Amino acid sequence: MTNAPLRLQRCRRRPRAVRPLVCGLAAGLWLAGAGEARGQYDPAFVHYWEVEQQYNPAAVGRSPQLHINAAYQAHATGFEDAGGTMYAGANMAFQIGKTRHGVGAIFQNDEIGLFSSKRFAVQYAYHLKLFGGQLSIGVEADMLNESVDGSRADLGDANDPGFPSGQVSGSKFDVSAGLYYAHGPWYATFSGLHLTAPTIYLGETNERKVDPLLNLTAGYNIRTRNPLFKIAPSVMLRYAAGNFRSDVTARFIFENGKKRFYGGASYSPLHSVTLLVGGAFHGVDISYSYEANTEGIGLESGNHEITLSYRLDLNLGKKGKNLHRSVRFL
Repeated sequence: MTNAPLRLQRCRRRPRAVRPLVCGLAAGLWLAGAGEARGQYDPAFVHYWEVEQQYNPAAVGRSPQLHINAAYQAHATGFEDAGGTMYAGANMAFQIGKTRHGVGAIFQNDEIGLFSSKRFAVQYAYHLKLFGGQLSIGVEADMLNESVDGSRADLGDANDPGFPSGQVSGSKFDVSAGLYYAHGPWYATFSGLHLTAPTIYLGETNERKVDPLLNLTAGYNIRTRNPLFKIAPSVMLRYAAGNFRSDVTARFIFENGKKRFYGGASYSPLHSVTLLVGGAFHGVDISYSYEANTEGIGLESGNHEITLSYRLDLNLGKKGKNLHRSVRFL
């Protein structure tokens, strides 16, 4: 899912203003392409299982290793100023006595046309055993920033009061939270982003309302008769401001020691189909996908996406009886 159509709604005039702020020609070209996505502020990465930290703070610290991950999604192939979304995150686990915890941080920059949306967040999760599995409870503090570069707008009336003459920006504090439960080969998660529903003011005359976004994911690892192969079906559901999107994914994974390769497909009803491929190379997980739109702007104007992930073993203490290290939770 792209959130390009959001740019047409992203900034609106306050009640005393003359008329709404129009957010750029490039955004307008997207209007036909992603109907149900308009109410959602955050971008939707196709590889949602690789960037769990992006939408659920409860995912931090689930691995005993330092986990660094990044993703980039290029919007609307062939369209000028279509922009893209960049994400980077890191998280790690630690212990306090017999209790288990995780901390992390993420940065996200989403650009299209005249608009730029930035998000910086710090995250914390508490992990505990429950019913033979592991429950993680996460919270997140966000700083959201919106900016519009009005100097790049091609206007018929340069003095139109509905448009900023230069760059305007605004920031607002926000809060998110999530749950993550894993038991053997299956997992389920739930998270709520932008729980404060903040309104970001850009300059003195424009504003952007950010609606809460609810995310539900679930997945299962199916073992086959061949121990080197498994099938990993998963689903992600997103809901914001009366708008809903679902993604159903199936990956076929080959794994032999440190070697791992996979291919698969994803389908989002009334929106897109995606082909994806990935694997582990020299300790780095890398994956690529192409999301083709089944509605609106067509198959050839889809999104390219690439993700990178690296895990580093941690030893936070000295050798000996006082050794402290992260624990593999599952």
